[in-house]
Amino acid sequence: MLTHDLGRTEFGDPANQGNVISLDEANRLLDDWVKNESLKRHMRQVAALMKAWAREEEKLDETEQLKWEVAGLLHDADWDQWPDDHCRRIIEELERRNIDPEIIQAIASHGPRFFGVDPVTPMDKMLYAFDELSGIIHAYSLMRPTGYEGMDVKGVRKRLKDKAFAAQVSREDIADAAQRAGRELDELIAFAIQHQSAIN
Repeated sequence: MLTHDLGRTEFGDPANQGNVISLDEANRLLDDWVKNESLKRHMRQVAALMKAWAREEEKLDETEQLKWEVAGLLHDADWDQWPDDHCRRIIEELERRNIDPEIIQAIASHGPRFFGVDPVTPMDKMLYAFDELSGIIHAYSLMRPTGYEGMDVKGVRKRLKDKAFAAQVSREDIADAAQRAGRELDELIAFAIQHQSAIN
């Protein structure tokens, strides 16, 4: 299995706690680094899910919501141009910009089997949970005549069982992430359908 083990489990400087990259800056970085429009949409959908979860489920204030949103927005920022250095490049860039280590940690732990970093905080766990799940739900929307309209949990579950559908999406990671987050998979699917549909 291809891995991108980061070789460390601590990221950023604790002195930078509270330093959050602005949404404008994050979007500029996204546009500079990511040329693939499908990948950009994926990252924006995950960002929308993260912000909505922080607001609705974690009851966090706007400053904390922004942290979650930025982690979602930039989690795959280096995949387009530097797939062999995936995660390493964006982590180093955010460390160079003195960004809050919580954001960097979440990005570093969004694929524990690949990066060798376990998700610990709620932000870490939800980024891991939404990443693959968001992708398969969007793939399902593209094959439906009505897109997201009328999509339900049962339909997504059916696609998850069909290993040939969106075969690159790891069912193992989806199940593992839901378990680590302590949430039922059906709940996460319903939340994702509702909150990522507006991001095209």
